[in-house]
Amino acid sequence: MSATKLLLILPLTVAIAYVSLVGVVYFSQRALLYPGTSAERAPERADWGENVTIKTPDGETLHGLYNQGTSGKPCVLLFFGNGDRVGNYGFLAQALAARGIGLLAISYRGYPGSTGAPSEEGLLVDGIAAFDWLSARSKSEIVVLGRSLGTGIAVDTAGQRPAAGLVLVSAYLSVLSVAEARYPFIPVALLIKDPFRSDLKIAKVRQPKLFIHGRRDDSIPLSSGEALYRIAPEPKQMLIDDGSGHNDIWNDSTVGDVIRFIEALK
Repeated sequence: MSATKLLLILPLTVAIAYVSLVGVVYFSQRALLYPGTSAERAPERADWGENVTIKTPDGETLHGLYNQGTSGKPCVLLFFGNGDRVGNYGFLAQALAARGIGLLAISYRGYPGSTGAPSEEGLLVDGIAAFDWLSARSKSEIVVLGRSLGTGIAVDTAGQRPAAGLVLVSAYLSVLSVAEARYPFIPVALLIKDPFRSDLKIAKVRQPKLFIHGRRDDSIPLSSGEALYRIAPEPKQMLIDDGSGHNDIWNDSTVGDVIRFIEALK
């Protein structure tokens, strides 16, 4: 092959490879963002609390686990991370119950026990539906808690409903900004389907806010959580765990910080 032909073929090959890569990222992005999706049924025997069913306005059915707290005590509404399960939060339910605080954790649409397929629009509907379900059954104040992906749902819910407070564990400025940092060679802003723009919604959350982040987090960098914290309105506080990353952020200290924040709400 002549040098001239090679010079013509190489750029074309690179261009085709790049377009193919962009196409793969575009069409697989929801599989990457929602790895916890599964057709599994909800277990007949709850890992903690009781199995509950929540209907959404757009016709989906959500599975949840609910531990009712003591009358007059707050209840926590939990939105977990993208690969998590409601059954994994027995440790939190137990710690909260010891203080009389309730807990509702929901399985997003498309996740085990719930119908549908996940999308940002759908998960935000799930968040509001869960808050309204809990509000109708509990006369106690509701504290919204989001973890990782769930922080975007928590911010949206607290901005639209009268939550007593908001706890954000491993929060991001937006999924868009995290994706742009991770894939700088791809036009993410043009391709992303579910940007979860917490940066555009946090101003509406006037309730007390607690941010918790691991300094060694390499999935959602501390800088992303700090950026959201800086633009959040008062009252707010941020706690940084120097020894934790993304997947080991839940420890006795974190749980204690959450409980102290909840009990300090007036």
